[in-house]
Amino acid sequence: MAGKRDGRQLRWDSHNAARRQHILDAAIDVLEASEPGAEVHVRQIADRAGLSRTVVYRHFADRADLDAAVQARALELLRAELVPQLAFEGTPREIIRRIVSAYVGWASEHPSLHEFAQQNPPGPGAGQLERAVQQLAAQLEDLLNVGVELFHVQLDEDEVAALDPLVFGLVGGVFTATRRWLSRPVQRPARDTFVELVTEAVWQQIAGLTHSRAVALDPDLPVERLLEGALDLDEVIG
Repeated sequence: MAGKRDGRQLRWDSHNAARRQHILDAAIDVLEASEPGAEVHVRQIADRAGLSRTVVYRHFADRADLDAAVQARALELLRAELVPQLAFEGTPREIIRRIVSAYVGWASEHPSLHEFAQQNPPGPGAGQLERAVQQLAAQLEDLLNVGVELFHVQLDEDEVAALDPLVFGLVGGVFTATRRWLSRPVQRPARDTFVELVTEAVWQQIAGLTHSRAVALDPDLPVERLLEGALDLDEVIG
């Protein structure tokens, strides 16, 4: 009997998870069809999902809980675009451009989702977007740490401690600049030009930091060759 109850509970849990996902997909659809910043009502989401408001609230504690879940879903969609771009493939400039282009492209194609994801929840604590920036910054910091080790860059304790906020600032700066660009009545410059300008701004900050530590990075030399050179140097030193 206990096994049967467990089986029923698993099926019920699966049903609830599917229903919850269906509601979130409906909310994403409603947002996509709305102007950025427009107020979206639970009734619209329920109608889109083919459910009643009562059923919607069976799966979420309150409106704040629903909004947080929708934000999380929107950021999942954004991360699906960004994560594949975080790799040591291409030149430093190409890597930066690839990441910036993926983000700016997603934000410009889904402006209402992008705007909604940036809303901060009531009370203390980081919002969904800030947590997403933190996660992306952490992944980029891991990549930089690999480079620091391979190129034998000597960082003192203060520089190591500053790496996290500096990377967070780089990522946050791209997010903020893109939000400002999207908020203009007319998006000028054109998207491709904006991506190039942001790419150059990010590269100049990274180049300045590396140059001051006697590390010369060629923005147009494939990272694979840079890494090969670093590994060859290790063999010579060894």
